[in-house]
Amino acid sequence: MDESGGSGQPRSGTDEATERHGEQRASSAPAAGATRSGPERPEHPTGPTPPTAAPGTSETAPSPDPTDSARGAATHSDPSSGAEDGAEVPGASPDQAEAPAGSGSPDEAEPSAQDAPHGPSDGAHPHPEPEHPRTLAHSGTGTGKAQPPRRGREPGGGLLMGRPFGVPVYVAPSWFLVAALITWVFGGQLDRVLPELGALRYLVSLFFAVAFYASVLVHELAHTVAALRFKLPVRRIQLQFFGGVSEIEKEAETPGREFVLSFVGPLLSLVLSGLFYLAMLAVEPGTVPGVLLAGLMISNLIVAAFNLLPGLPLDGGRMLRAVVWKITGRPMSGTIAAAWVGRALAVSVLIGLPLLTQSGALGATQDHVGGMDTVTDALLAAILAAIIWTGAGNSLRMARLREHLPELRARSLTRRAVPVETSTPLSEALRRANEAGARALVVVDADGEPLSLVREAAIVGVPEHRRPWVAVSGLAQDLTDGMRVSAELAGEALLDTLRATPATEYLVVEDSGEIYGVLSAADVERAFVKAMARPS
Repeated sequence: MDESGGSGQPRSGTDEATERHGEQRASSAPAAGATRSGPERPEHPTGPTPPTAAPGTSETAPSPDPTDSARGAATHSDPSSGAEDGAEVPGASPDQAEAPAGSGSPDEAEPSAQDAPHGPSDGAHPHPEPEHPRTLAHSGTGTGKAQPPRRGREPGGGLLMGRPFGVPVYVAPSWFLVAALITWVFGGQLDRVLPELGALRYLVSLFFAVAFYASVLVHELAHTVAALRFKLPVRRIQLQFFGGVSEIEKEAETPGREFVLSFVGPLLSLVLSGLFYLAMLAVEPGTVPGVLLAGLMISNLIVAAFNLLPGLPLDGGRMLRAVVWKITGRPMSGTIAAAWVGRALAVSVLIGLPLLTQSGALGATQDHVGGMDTVTDALLAAILAAIIWTGAGNSLRMARLREHLPELRARSLTRRAVPVETSTPLSEALRRANEAGARALVVVDADGEPLSLVREAAIVGVPEHRRPWVAVSGLAQDLTDGMRVSAELAGEALLDTLRATPATEYLVVEDSGEIYGVLSAADVERAFVKAMARPS
């Protein structure tokens, strides 16, 4: 059997090896005496890091900012953050997984070759068998050890700074690295403009780094407020090495909303740049306040201009997507157009940024170009190009996922289950399950009401010779209301339900309350990954 772990973006990976006897499709009938059974964010990166050259010098070298995921999430990230569209998607894989230890392969694990009705004794519920069925007793890998899952993270990933508008804001550890870098580089430039500062120039530079990222936070809050205005949930805001990211968990419903949601971030950066310019006019040039205000003005202008470039995953790319979506009526067409423009933009940045620096078009004179500066510019261009290229590719994958998301149906992913009473030995429960072609066990009371689900990982951890003496109740997880899933759920509604109550298995029931089967989060995760890879 399979095992899931982590919440958040589904992991890609290979399916576990399938161990079957006879390559047969197992039947869907419960064992004799069974009462009832069944089955059948876009991210808004915030733009490059501010120019590391102090205003008034001849060296103005912008230095950008970097960043996981998945879940149909529309996350808006500014490439200064290095986060791509779809870095996180509505998670189908809960984080309460256990790593199985060992694997059993008892003789009683032979599935029945005949097809029997699935569900109550009248066979009312046909159940489509998932691809690569495996029996309960053979639910490990071929090596005898199941692969432990990787745990996804709940919203977090850094130091919690606050919850403006109810959205948590985190500072990632990588921010401290870029803050130190900005402090060192900008401090060196201040030494040329304000040599009288001495060692205090590094304190001024640190203040500049903090103020610049406060501007990035305002940019991200603009996306967040717009998303909340359109009733789109925002998972978190994170400040990272290459800027910031607002993780918005759903797509805008119309191209107009998508355009507004993307444009408000660069617009706020432009407004901040204008405010810093007006403030700069009110202070003496060549002073600490004047230099700081000039640096913040230029930095915000660069952030706005960079994010308005028309390629995913930048804000300008999302605006282009909205325009093409409006013209064609198909969001996928907009995504494809903006993603390919984003890839072309990545190649242009990789080649063009070093050339512009060498030519002096970015403000550096020929006397200051060469050696380490050339290497730094090339490295910066390569990082930015990689972020944009990767973000464009992730946007395409997430668009394919959203297109195929309605095909993700609880009914078709559910495993057949056999109801067993609490005192039933594990070996007997496995025998009944394999005779019925089932791949899950539901513990029921004397009236047939479900009480708990036998955990797949726990079964794998019980050696074969101990199974006759181990009751299924000792391996089961008590059912909560959130672990009961309607067989009619599909698409985003299914993922939202699973995210609300993280678990490794869920009981799937009909509208009448009748047991339909058991849904494994690992099966949903695999289907999620296949949906992302499937061509449109």
